[in-house]
Amino acid sequence: MKVIGKGLSCASKDEVTGELVYIQTVEDVINLFDTAEGKICLIEDAGTTTLGPILSDLTGIVCTTGSGGSHLAIVSREFDLPCIMNIDIDIEDLTQLNGKTGKISTEEDNAGILYLLN
Repeated sequence: MKVIGKGLSCASKDEVTGELVYIQTVEDVINLFDTAEGKICLIEDAGTTTLGPILSDLTGIVCTTGSGGSHLAIVSREFDLPCIMNIDIDIEDLTQLNGKTGKISTEEDNAGILYLLN
């Protein structure tokens, strides 16, 4: 298990594990309509509108921007969905994470940690 990023845990403090999926376009979300369950989505902007149709099926969300007051963080709290905002991921090409297993955990002071399990 390797730490690949740290940010602000903004919603549920549940520890979750799931398949990582990097979301870049609306088409990426459409492709997940029937398979979003168990996924942890990685996004680079706080796009709640983009993720809206699949939020209830996701296991977690990781976003490289935003804050606890971002719409995505607020909606994640409503869904009781683990969400790390403004994460600094130690990998340049996030597409490399597609299909890998990740784990979201929260430490003291609301530090959200993303682990790579495989």
